[in-house]
Amino acid sequence: MDELLIKGGTVYDGTGAPGRTADVVVNAGRITAIGRAEGRAARVIDADGLAVSPGFVDVHTHFDAQVFWDTTLSPSPLHGVTSIIGGNCGFTIAPLEPEHGEYLMRMLARVEGMPLVSLEKGVPWNWRSFSDYLDAIEGTLMPNAGFLVGHCPIRKLVMGERAVGHEATREELEQMKALLRASIQGGGLGFSSTWARTHNDADGQPVPSRHATREELIELCSVVSEHPGTVGVEFIPTVGRFDEEVYQLLTDMSVAANRQLNWNVIFAMSRHREAIEEKLRASDYARERGGKVLALTAPMPAETRLNFESGFVLDALDGWSEPMTLPSEEKKALLSNPAQRAELDAKAQSSKTFRGLARWERLRIGEVWLDKHRELEGRTIGEIAEEKGQAPFDVLCDLVVADELKTGLYPPPAGTDDDSWALRSELWHDDRTLVGASDAGAHLDLLATFNFSTSLLESSRVRGGIELSEAIRQITDLPARTYGLTGRGRLSEGWHADIAVFESDRVAPSPTEVREDLPGDAWRIYGEADGIRHVMVNGVEVVDGKRFTDARPGTLLRAGRDTKGVALR
Repeated sequence: MDELLIKGGTVYDGTGAPGRTADVVVNAGRITAIGRAEGRAARVIDADGLAVSPGFVDVHTHFDAQVFWDTTLSPSPLHGVTSIIGGNCGFTIAPLEPEHGEYLMRMLARVEGMPLVSLEKGVPWNWRSFSDYLDAIEGTLMPNAGFLVGHCPIRKLVMGERAVGHEATREELEQMKALLRASIQGGGLGFSSTWARTHNDADGQPVPSRHATREELIELCSVVSEHPGTVGVEFIPTVGRFDEEVYQLLTDMSVAANRQLNWNVIFAMSRHREAIEEKLRASDYARERGGKVLALTAPMPAETRLNFESGFVLDALDGWSEPMTLPSEEKKALLSNPAQRAELDAKAQSSKTFRGLARWERLRIGEVWLDKHRELEGRTIGEIAEEKGQAPFDVLCDLVVADELKTGLYPPPAGTDDDSWALRSELWHDDRTLVGASDAGAHLDLLATFNFSTSLLESSRVRGGIELSEAIRQITDLPARTYGLTGRGRLSEGWHADIAVFESDRVAPSPTEVREDLPGDAWRIYGEADGIRHVMVNGVEVVDGKRFTDARPGTLLRAGRDTKGVALR
């Protein structure tokens, strides 16, 4: 008797081929037949009128810490995700020396929007090597999960206090290479790093990887090439425009690794079309020189939630980095001081980067912390300022100080116009891009892009611009083949039974909410999905409607064992 029969659904195999009515038979975690099933099964899922596809693959997450307090890696499986890649942007939590745990916690809280109290209470911080870290979570997770090895902890472990503010000596670089080599041999999938100017530690200083020279980056990438199972490199070179120096660096890193390199992120906005095309030329440049460079692109308009408690993104304004790292009471005192407030506003208005953030009147008040401010939810700072006859920044500061800095502030969504949707469609069909950039597990107070998969499927249905079969390929087979995930990302006989069953005429992200469910009673932005009926990981059901099951069948994806590196030459 078969274990599972998914009967009569419209099967999309992930290759981009049109859907066809078929049964899918699963035994021992593998797909054993696709077609017309004969015989009986222990469990039958009636998929008549439903789409049956491979489970979705999310290549850019930050679940590295969440794996300890939430083994479902929520909410990603609710959105059909069955495999994730963590360890991006250089921000892993292994390898580790005991004395570095506090620095890494504070850095993650600052740069990735993870509550410090949750990192303190929810993570044991008791491993040393990368292999030890993977061993600690092997067999505990709901989805399949693999992790890149981050630059920042490697640099911190080798260089100590010198990791911030200093170039590595030749001896230190060789030690870093040896540590990366050992981490990959212990199961790490590849290497990640960042030079993004928005990535600052808890002291307002650039994170360790931002102090690396290009030679350090390239030599570390060369370690990736030594191991046949590695999947590639992830790197953020800058948050600004690309030039030939950036093209050359990305190319040299990819060539040194002999693997694809992906950088993060493109949010499609028609007014940025020229800059986006400029960045995509990095792929053309690399291809002509033996490398492979891909851009991660988000499938939805950019909507961010700002708050003065963490200050992330706001700290990118000129002169705002150090004030946003102040303890809460000191920050409130600064924002309450008229002279300091005026100085901060002046710096924001003249900022060379992210100056659009300083149009305070456009900010919409979302969630508030204190009940007395509930009546302000949904209103803009500009509306309130006009009523009170005050300057918008004064109104903003008065509110956030009174609200313990926790107020959710929403700039107008960017990229919602028809031209931006047309550009988004072009990017989906461009072989220089990969749909992803969810950042799931990070920016818990800032973003809801964890719903990237259901957002893409909803866009296919509601707005067009991409066929359903191609949308499915973009989040299944394409990322799985790019990352060399063995036997995943496609519905095929003998392959792992990672499967999503959903209503193609209804699938969409559910509205987001603030949920206080993190260790230490901390909160996060959370959202479920509509239209996802069943999700299977390795043949075991993990999601039934909007409910997680108790199963934890995920495979810990280790380089070489569960991956086949896609070499460039």
